[in-house]
Amino acid sequence: MKKEILERYERAESGEILIDVSTEKVEYLYNDFDKRAHFLKKDLNQDLVDYIIDCVTEIEKEKFIIQFSLEKETDDESIFRVKNSINKFFVYMQELESRNMNDMVRTSMILFSIGLVLATFSVVISKSQLVETSVVAAVIAEGLTVAAWVSLWESLATFLIKWRPHKKKTLLYKSIANSKIIFHFSGKKN
Repeated sequence: MKKEILERYERAESGEILIDVSTEKVEYLYNDFDKRAHFLKKDLNQDLVDYIIDCVTEIEKEKFIIQFSLEKETDDESIFRVKNSINKFFVYMQELESRNMNDMVRTSMILFSIGLVLATFSVVISKSQLVETSVVAAVIAEGLTVAAWVSLWESLATFLIKWRPHKKKTLLYKSIANSKIIFHFSGKKN
């Protein structure tokens, strides 16, 4: 299946996969919600961002180059700004995803601590004379045991399983931010 996916892409002479983005002019790579703002102050077009992410996800660990095929030739300053925009946007996304992952790990550690405290209270109450003489104390001890296990399980599930997609996205955004970007023009001058 992977071979079939990779065959959909052209390759550069050096062997990297070409992720080709075709458009008429540079301005179309940016959101058009603010007509008066210079295109360099605009956000990248969300369709462009989604397309790049989908392509890089699809080709997995293959080396790639992002190629912008423009109908109209553009100046070096615009080319630099597009490269800079791609880099800065995906560095920002990488940092955002890292922050989300750190928050998740922090939450996992808090849940783990709460689970340990609840488990300790459960053991202390269970070993006391109260449990043998009071139904309420026995119910509280069992409730604390259940709450401790839920807290510990959620902590461990987050720590062992849920962080992986965030790590994967962080690496994906890093590879896009550090990717080689080239431009191809069909020949028309501005």
